[in-house]
Amino acid sequence: MKPTRPICHLAGVLLALATAHPTFAAGKVDPDWPCMQRKVPELSLAQVWNGPELPEAAKKWADDPDIARRVDDLAARRLPLADAQQQIKDFAGALPPDQLLPKMTMLEQGLFEHMDAERSHVMEGIARYAHRQIEMAADLRKESSDLDTLEDNKGDPKEIIERTDHLAMGTRIFEERVKSLTYVCEVPTLIEQRLYQLSKTIGDTLAEKKK
Repeated sequence: MKPTRPICHLAGVLLALATAHPTFAAGKVDPDWPCMQRKVPELSLAQVWNGPELPEAAKKWADDPDIARRVDDLAARRLPLADAQQQIKDFAGALPPDQLLPKMTMLEQGLFEHMDAERSHVMEGIARYAHRQIEMAADLRKESSDLDTLEDNKGDPKEIIERTDHLAMGTRIFEERVKSLTYVCEVPTLIEQRLYQLSKTIGDTLAEKKK
């Protein structure tokens, strides 16, 4: 009598995950992209900014220690969005009139460059994670097939139990990673949405100050 498998028809389960779950869905544009969310490799400034054209000097935002610090602080998702927006308004309110446009456009340029780079870094990590999942799925399918062969050939019961337990553990890890990837896939969109909201606050604040 064969030992009861912890997960019935494991090979079928893995095949279903490989073909149905977004983790392994082959995208029409980029087959390496595992997420349901459409892949947009890079953002454009026009997607998030509707304020005045940013001057060339705004690209030197990193040379301004105060702006660079604010960029880091405002971009961090641990800072609630409402608090970040208020900090932008407070910063604008404390600036001399002749510094308002230069400083705020530097802040916008810095946030865009910083958060676009962060988003790209996250997306690269997602692709690596997905490749590892594909490798794990292949390993688990092979392990399940080998276990079937061992059982069919009436192999050592102790070895069968040990390998069944190992397979069950590997499958649980695999499934937890699938759940984690589902969450991580949302991060690029969260970054993009935050960047849009912060940019809108900067643009709205500048417009308000001009009145």
